[in-house]
Amino acid sequence: MTASTPPSTSGRLVTPLGRRRPAAPALVLVAHGSREPRALTTVRALMTRVRGLRPGLPVHLGHIELTEPLLPGTLAALGDTRAVLVPLLLGRGYHVGQDIPEMAAAASARTRTATPLGPHPLLAEVLHARLLEAGWPPATDDSFRRSSAVVLAAAGSRDPDSATDTRRTARLLAARLGVPVIPAYASAATPAVPTAVRALTARGRHRVAIASYFTAPGRFATQCAEAAPWIASAPLGDHEAMARLVLHRYDQARTARSTEAA
Repeated sequence: MTASTPPSTSGRLVTPLGRRRPAAPALVLVAHGSREPRALTTVRALMTRVRGLRPGLPVHLGHIELTEPLLPGTLAALGDTRAVLVPLLLGRGYHVGQDIPEMAAAASARTRTATPLGPHPLLAEVLHARLLEAGWPPATDDSFRRSSAVVLAAAGSRDPDSATDTRRTARLLAARLGVPVIPAYASAATPAVPTAVRALTARGRHRVAIASYFTAPGRFATQCAEAAPWIASAPLGDHEAMARLVLHRYDQARTARSTEAA
């Protein structure tokens, strides 16, 4: 051991003053919850990817509603552990602004909530990948781009911030594809997905794809896919870039905590 190497105890790094470096806070994935069994399977597969990218990081799961484990139960099991809650939600809205903070405040765990996953360029990367899997051509020419468009199908919310975030994702995907991308919704906001499809067709866009802007399969994702006149992509799911984005949001929240402490 050189003079500049900190001493260790039982193989753990310690600070120069002899104190052990605090363990990283646990990561709690906060999913919405769904009656669709494939949703839980998808979220658990995403958890596996996150653990594979960050071995040793404790990763837990809690749902806002409908599916066990529910978030309050997950937080209760953590006791007074430090944790970062990462919403598997694609923009701001009631769940991010009200439900998750209220559940966190009622728990004894010392928590910080990360920002939702979207908007972010990694989501545009995943949306593009899912469209390619569905049949979107990897290379396009001017003729294809003039006759094609995408409807970004999202759940919808009455919160205007949610619509703002979805529009930003649509712009990121449009820049990536080189075709118009119109946000549309399954509920609570307009336009509805079929309305957006008809509007694009009326403008001469005869190849309209549905990009499924959902984290996992469910009723809304199925409903939107059925409106596709051409191809419809699968939900974002457990794509590797989704796992990287989860860890990015986790790290952002940790950095914010460290900055405030300093």
